[in-house]
Amino acid sequence: MLILKPAFMKYGKNFIFDPIDLFYYSNIEVGKNVSIGKGATFLASESKIKIGNNVLFGPNVTIIGGNHNTGVIGKFLYDVQEKLPENDQDVIIDDDIWVGTNVVILKGVHLHRGCIVAAGAVVTRDVPPYSVVAGVPARVIKFRFNLKEILLHEQALYPTEACFSKIELEKMINNTEIYASKRSM
Repeated sequence: MLILKPAFMKYGKNFIFDPIDLFYYSNIEVGKNVSIGKGATFLASESKIKIGNNVLFGPNVTIIGGNHNTGVIGKFLYDVQEKLPENDQDVIIDDDIWVGTNVVILKGVHLHRGCIVAAGAVVTRDVPPYSVVAGVPARVIKFRFNLKEILLHEQALYPTEACFSKIELEKMINNTEIYASKRSM
């Protein structure tokens, strides 16, 4: 594992992963205190996968940072080599996140701070802070904490300038449809 770590674009302290997992190492940034379960596949040929601090991944998590160009007339999909800008988009995973077993995260998705992704979910859209998402496609089923508890959690873990404000959190919690408008396939 020590030999493989320098292959990553960037990695922090206490980064744990299985060396037989499949990664596009040079396009992946990993923060500190990150644990990736066995059987992971993180693919991003022309995009990046950015993982924050204090993140847990269960076994068999798949992150796909790109897709095939399916709009070429007169060629079999197998023969299409051309990529469009929208075919590859970064995947961003903020701090304090738990991604369950057998989760699939598709291109362009942003998992916001403090969220939980339930086992077996397929994430096609951004996930709001401190939400719990589940299903295919993943949908918000609840929040980890109420507004007051989120503010206390933020104050305990982050410097004041990095904390969400009450107004920001109210907007995010009360308007989860703002995350539903962006969809990846």
